[in-house]
Amino acid sequence: MDGLNNSVVSEFVLLGLSSSWETKVFLMLTFSLIYLGIILGNLFIFFLVIFDSHLHSPMYFFLANLSFIDMGVASTTVPKMIGDLLNEYKIISFQGCMTQICFIHIMGGVEMVLLIAMAFDRYMAICKPLHYLNIMNPKICVSFVITGWVIGVIHAMSQFAFIINLPFCGPNEVDSFYCDFPRIIKLACTDGVKFEFIIAANSGFMSMGTFFLLILSYVFILVTVWKRASGDLSKAFVTLSSHITVVVLFFTPCMFLYVWPFPTSSIDKYLFIADFAITPILNPIIYTLRNKDIKVSVKRLSKRMVIYRR
Repeated sequence: MDGLNNSVVSEFVLLGLSSSWETKVFLMLTFSLIYLGIILGNLFIFFLVIFDSHLHSPMYFFLANLSFIDMGVASTTVPKMIGDLLNEYKIISFQGCMTQICFIHIMGGVEMVLLIAMAFDRYMAICKPLHYLNIMNPKICVSFVITGWVIGVIHAMSQFAFIINLPFCGPNEVDSFYCDFPRIIKLACTDGVKFEFIIAANSGFMSMGTFFLLILSYVFILVTVWKRASGDLSKAFVTLSSHITVVVLFFTPCMFLYVWPFPTSSIDKYLFIADFAITPILNPIIYTLRNKDIKVSVKRLSKRMVIYRR
């Protein structure tokens, strides 16, 4: 952390999403409702999986962890964005900015591994059902989650180690509602080309690699089902559609920013609303409305509540 002492800039100014007062009020109300929905929806899924023994299976174990991570991802940016919408000066300290960046990338790394784990779980359930319970045992499931956190921390710290020692002595305006490596490096008082390449190679490769790995896994599952079911892919599509929807929503902004990094336009900040707000609130909806086990569990919970009240 010695690099903090070498930086003249002690805070950054976030330019936010809009300069119109009416738009700011609308966005504040909208994102307040969205954030409330994120917390309540994901907490509901999280505790439903914990307390309903019928949902104690690998798929729902990963889903509960995904809900936890979604709350974390949203909480790194959305509350401050809501608070900043009505502030004329949107300030974040240098330490706060670095902390936000680290948490964003740690949570993002964990979510990528969880999505891989969920794809692997679906592959085993569909393609190797007789060996499913032996392979997807509790030890393997916990190992996936631990691996996700380890990779997330390594991913974040490997980039943070470069940026923390950069000199920041000039402009401090960030054209976004949150801090991230590409825009912060632009403000450093040094030639940031090599650092831009490091960030692009790290985050870009991780995003692209994970996305194509997931797509290939879904294609492989569909091909396997097609061969076994004589061309009937309807059930497989129903099973995988929710996962594919989440993957596309999550990775599209990531690839836009990190594969073609350091944008000259501000479109990336609007795209990342999908990762920080839209995807976290859609995940509970997608997995609840399109999942029979969750629906049955909710009905079971409702009956228990009615009986308890009596």
